[in-house]
Amino acid sequence: MRAPGPDIGLGPEALDRLMPLHLACDARGHVVSVGPTLAKLSGRRRLIGAQVQEILALRRPAAPATVEALRLRAGTLALALATDPAVTFRGLAVPSAGGGLFLNLSFGIGVTEAVRRHSLTVEDFAATDLTVEMLYLVEAKSAVMDELRSLNQRLQGAREAAEERALTDQLTGLRNRRALDLQMKALIGQGMVFGLMHIDLDFFKQVNDTHGHAAGDHVLREVARVLREETRASDLAARVGGDEFVLVFPGLADAARLVRIARRIIARLSRPIDYEGRACRISASIGVTLSAYYDRPEAERMLFDADAALYASKRAGRAQVQLFTRSDGDTDGALAGRDIA
Repeated sequence: MRAPGPDIGLGPEALDRLMPLHLACDARGHVVSVGPTLAKLSGRRRLIGAQVQEILALRRPAAPATVEALRLRAGTLALALATDPAVTFRGLAVPSAGGGLFLNLSFGIGVTEAVRRHSLTVEDFAATDLTVEMLYLVEAKSAVMDELRSLNQRLQGAREAAEERALTDQLTGLRNRRALDLQMKALIGQGMVFGLMHIDLDFFKQVNDTHGHAAGDHVLREVARVLREETRASDLAARVGGDEFVLVFPGLADAARLVRIARRIIARLSRPIDYEGRACRISASIGVTLSAYYDRPEAERMLFDADAALYASKRAGRAQVQLFTRSDGDTDGALAGRDIA
């Protein structure tokens, strides 16, 4: 890829090995010799005979790299690749025989961009070029940074998984009491209205006593499935005891709607649950309260009131829902349970 080289006492192969980024031109600016790395960067099929400005451009100030412009600036130059100005060089231009110029180029701090954009390898640099050492350092740093990023991602994933486990009931996959406390605290802190539903399974002890604890665990998982299906993605369903569950409904302050949801849950949980061919029969008693009933909602008070409504449901015969609401004529803030027709 060259005409006879300039008379500098080096054969073409030696010149390419020593200065793979060199360029030599004659007095008219026609390229007579170009190093293999510069040829690779330019992407042109034929460089010999081309004008210098087709390969290189001057920087600071930007201008075409004509032979006249290069001769005026003979010495150290700031250059860029004409076909890819993001690749920059520092260059040394010296006069050659017959009025031409010989340029030897280096990347300097732009080497990493050139390597990335043009897939350069160690073979594209002179063996004595300290840039190669810098590339090794950059590669080592990149490998270390990649490993650190990967480690941070693994640690973040492990932390998130641990946090998720800490908020999850392992048997049912529902949230646990800690998650419930955090959710209620957040909703109260934001001043958002919400509904609260406390559920206790009826006849669950008989399932354990009759069919065994494996059957009981199966029933609890089926209850969890029903609760997930009857609630929204934004709602929270938590298992807070052996057979006790609490549902939180952010933004829902419609008592009648909550009661309808509760009745759907009761209807579904009253159906026999099959376990290895045996029918496990339970039902559910539910108590409901709303944050809107309180001037200053408190999680503990709301849970206590929902629990009181739940036990009113049990006293009324189980498989019922009771809404906790203020009694008529109540002046001391006491609440009483009642069924909603």
